[in-house]
Amino acid sequence: MIPSTPEILARLVAEPTLSRTSNLALLDYVEGLLRAAGARIERFVHPDGSRANLFATIGPDGPDGVVLSGHTDVVPVEGQAWTGDPFTLIERDGRYYGRGTADMKGFVASALRAMLLAAERPLKRPLHLALSYDEEIGCIGVRGMIEALAARSDRPALCIVGEPTGMKIATGHKGKLALRACCHGQEGHSALAPNALNALHLGAAFIKALQARQEALANHGARDDAYDIPYSTIHAGMIQGGTALNIVPNRCEIDFEIRNIAEDDPNAILAGIAADAETIAKPHRNRFPMACIEIASVSGYPGLNTRADAPVVTLLKRILGDDGTLKVAFGTEGGLFDQELGMSTAICGPGFMDQGHKPDEFVSAEQLARCDTMLARLVDELEA
Repeated sequence: MIPSTPEILARLVAEPTLSRTSNLALLDYVEGLLRAAGARIERFVHPDGSRANLFATIGPDGPDGVVLSGHTDVVPVEGQAWTGDPFTLIERDGRYYGRGTADMKGFVASALRAMLLAAERPLKRPLHLALSYDEEIGCIGVRGMIEALAARSDRPALCIVGEPTGMKIATGHKGKLALRACCHGQEGHSALAPNALNALHLGAAFIKALQARQEALANHGARDDAYDIPYSTIHAGMIQGGTALNIVPNRCEIDFEIRNIAEDDPNAILAGIAADAETIAKPHRNRFPMACIEIASVSGYPGLNTRADAPVVTLLKRILGDDGTLKVAFGTEGGLFDQELGMSTAICGPGFMDQGHKPDEFVSAEQLARCDTMLARLVDELEA
């Protein structure tokens, strides 16, 4: 007997698959379900062996299949005021509470149930499930699986990323570059501060330059009104530097990001920021040869900008009975499936992202039921 989506979800939530920690116990559960149903399964393992991606197939071989894509990792719960155990699924008033229920184990549970249903049907086209790790820290883990699939001539044609959209069809999200600027100055005694070069001051000037770049993008840059924030953004999120008040600091680090709409090239934005960094540091170099602001990439992923008439959007409109589309503020792995693998990709999943990453995260029973219905209709399509 095929377990219900809430039953599967309870098992998934019970595994505290925080980013950078093992997801192998969760994958063992998934693989046990799917192998018993006849699925063909591959794992793509992190170099340290602690976590892995999983790619499963039901139905015939061929390049015309559909991938259901989800990530297994969740964000931490420390410092959050949960009213129950975050890793025990609790049903209350038509809602299922637990870490990852909205982002995005609710979809993974529904996708697993759809795979089990598909295994009992004579599919003419394959259904695939792609589960990744370390998505929450920059879509890092999925890349090993992407590279392996890219080498295959029969990779699937369509991809549905099940991030929470309230079961609406999302055709786009911004790309992201996560970056670190390291400002190098010259240490000295604070009583003689003008004889040294304060790296925090370099950092402050750099942040001011970031703000100026952001203002220019907001006022004069490209726009896409499908987004809540309709232009590319630059955001500084962390700054570190200094060891004691009476020491002029020689180093300052600033973590910042660029989130770009499709009309903007993030590398061009970054080139402008790098030019600003050099403008800030260069005047100090006669006295302090070490003066510089070095910018290094930390992580990143491409945006998604799928046409409203793309094959995956046409499919989703048909099985959902909904012609509307939207774009989401958060990032997904969808841009990688689209740009690296050439799959027609859209985002559609149960729940809402404003419930994610917070205490008492939940997905409603109504949203899970709608997802189950959508995926059951997808299975019908693959059999027809």
